[in-house]
Amino acid sequence: MKTIRNKIIFLFAVIWIMISLVWLLMIYSNQKTIENYNEILQRYLLIKEASQLSQDSINALNQYFINSAEESKNEYLGFSKKLKKTQENLNDFRNQNNFISLKNYDNMIKGQLESMGLAASFFQEKNYTKSSIHFTEAAKTSAYISETTLLLINGELNTYENFYKKTIQQSKDSIMLSFLTLASTSFTMLLIFFKFSNDITRPIVTLTNAAREISSGNFERNIDIRTNDEMNFLGSTFNQMRINLKKLIAEMQIKAKVERELQEHKLLLKESELKTLQSQINPHFLFNTLNTLTKKAYLENATETSNLIISVSDLLRYNLKSMDISTTIQNELKGLEDYLTIQKARYEERVQYSIHADEECLSFNLPSLTLQPFVENALIHAIEPFPEGGNIAIRIRNMGIHNIIEIEDNGPGIPHETIQSIIKGYSQIEYKGHSTGIGIHNVIRRLQLFYGVNDIIEIESRENQGTRIILKLPNMRGD
Repeated sequence: MKTIRNKIIFLFAVIWIMISLVWLLMIYSNQKTIENYNEILQRYLLIKEASQLSQDSINALNQYFINSAEESKNEYLGFSKKLKKTQENLNDFRNQNNFISLKNYDNMIKGQLESMGLAASFFQEKNYTKSSIHFTEAAKTSAYISETTLLLINGELNTYENFYKKTIQQSKDSIMLSFLTLASTSFTMLLIFFKFSNDITRPIVTLTNAAREISSGNFERNIDIRTNDEMNFLGSTFNQMRINLKKLIAEMQIKAKVERELQEHKLLLKESELKTLQSQINPHFLFNTLNTLTKKAYLENATETSNLIISVSDLLRYNLKSMDISTTIQNELKGLEDYLTIQKARYEERVQYSIHADEECLSFNLPSLTLQPFVENALIHAIEPFPEGGNIAIRIRNMGIHNIIEIEDNGPGIPHETIQSIIKGYSQIEYKGHSTGIGIHNVIRRLQLFYGVNDIIEIESRENQGTRIILKLPNMRGD
């Protein structure tokens, strides 16, 4: 089972090690060369930059002495600061070959900076004589720096002439080594893969012919492959698969018969379900019955009973609508008022409620049966358990990009952990309303999907002070 894999892994490992060693050697050599080049180049650039900044700072200081302008002074100070920074950077590039020369170069820059500083200081004190003397010294020092720059660059070229030659030879050797490695690796891989291809393709051809016959429906031909690698196992497995397919076809014929019988039983069960549905009360019949009771109560001067039956009928009709369609806040509030009218009749003075909605919010779209589950939740948990009852307030406001819906009660409040569980959908004690059967988390999820945003609800609650549900609905129509 492992012969071909082990051979391929061994071949890959040998080739990878050879290439890796050569590659690491070349990388190391190139890296050293690049570092040396970078060091030389950085030193050249810093020396050139120091020479240029030396001249620029002298010119800027001279311009400052001429016009005494603040702009010229700032320009001089800027060049001086850059020159001092370049001087500090040059100290990082000292070695045994240029230590003395760079040390002298560093002292000259220090001298120029000191002379320029004194000249500028005396100039501000209006001591023009001393200022002129120090400026002259700084200018001479700058000229020395320019001359020394040329000498340093020339010395660097002489010092690293052998390094350049050696680098060029290393580059040529690296190219030759790369070609030799590529040629030897390619030749070795060609020989080994040629042998592998013969050992693998012959059994594959046999398996291909056997697969062609099996695909045409012939399961009788035996597959015989004799090798010392995985192909032998593959041939045996393929042969076993042929036998299993033959058995499977026979089993499928038996199962097809069983499926036909099962389908007949399903049809009988479906017919039984239809008969069961026929025995249920038709919603239209129920609405007609409620309307009849309403008229009868009205004729008997039972106005409150008539109004209550109307509310029950309207609420039932609204709740039987599909929750997959959207509605408006106006329709939602109408259904909510029907529900609260029924609860008001049940609890009488124990339940007090108020509804306030901005006019421009009434045509706003939202999923149907959004508000009623929250109000039911407040009624069951914040009002029903307490003899003194409670208040429920519903407020709907337009806040620009959002329509804000607040549902507030003065009940005992909700613990912080329970609030987080409700929002995240982890609550195990979530209430589902008697009239809708819809859980709070289900409503939240429907709103998130309807508007395409997750930040849709906030819950504020304090112990023995009540709970406020805040729905932030984007001021747009849902899909």
